[in-house]
Amino acid sequence: MDKYLLPHKGEIVKITQETGSNLNIKTFRVRLIEEEARKKFKFLPGQFVELTVFGVGEAPFGFASSPTQEEYFDISIKETGLVTEAIHNMEEGDQIGVRGPFGNNFPYEEIKGKNLVFLAGGIGLAPLRSLINFVLDEKNRDQYGRVQMLLAFRSPEDMLYKYDFSNWENSPNTTVKYTIDEECEGWVHCVGYPHELLNEELDLKEPDTVFFTCGPPIMIRFITEELRNSGIDPANIITTLEMKMSCGLGKCGRCNIGRHYVCKDGPVFDLKQMEQMPAEF
Repeated sequence: MDKYLLPHKGEIVKITQETGSNLNIKTFRVRLIEEEARKKFKFLPGQFVELTVFGVGEAPFGFASSPTQEEYFDISIKETGLVTEAIHNMEEGDQIGVRGPFGNNFPYEEIKGKNLVFLAGGIGLAPLRSLINFVLDEKNRDQYGRVQMLLAFRSPEDMLYKYDFSNWENSPNTTVKYTIDEECEGWVHCVGYPHELLNEELDLKEPDTVFFTCGPPIMIRFITEELRNSGIDPANIITTLEMKMSCGLGKCGRCNIGRHYVCKDGPVFDLKQMEQMPAEF
């Protein structure tokens, strides 16, 4: 039970400012300090971890890096409250508590040989990045089919992981498209909300395709509805629901939706499962 109840000490080895002033999102690269803890710490794309700011509190965050990077993990955090503000005030070299990993994962084994579509909105790209980088890793790329991405942001200033874009675009059999909410000077990519662009910018009819989406709840709802209306099997539409999670153990009850606890039964669900949940998700 040690990994679930007692946080290990981690060191923040790198901090990247992802967005401009209107949305404060930073990516924190964390390395567990104890060698034995590093060897035992294994996570899968889609899982999450509890980060502790000693003396302040803890909060859950999805992994934003691929488990193929074994010496560290990345967490992207938007400043929204007490714990996130405390983390944003930390510096490289500071220590942070690490508890986990928790939750289920994206079905990376089951989707081998299939075509993949990633539909992300804003910081919703963070948990998808874990799977994207896993799939596009040179050791894994030939195990998956065509990859399409539609990445949505409010504005160019709000784009995350711009340093990854060239690697994604240059990966074999991969297409990456970007969109922002409103047209602006110098922007040469798509304009509009992602659910409005699906049929125009992506090939939704390619057989054996699995769709992954994450973003604001309203975006997830519109995208899943559009995919459903386009004839996509709900079992092939997958998202991650990280809302309301707190303890990571299913004890506090904050993430309870019907008979499900997001932190224990998820956070990864397919649309077929979500259609059986109360409308509150």
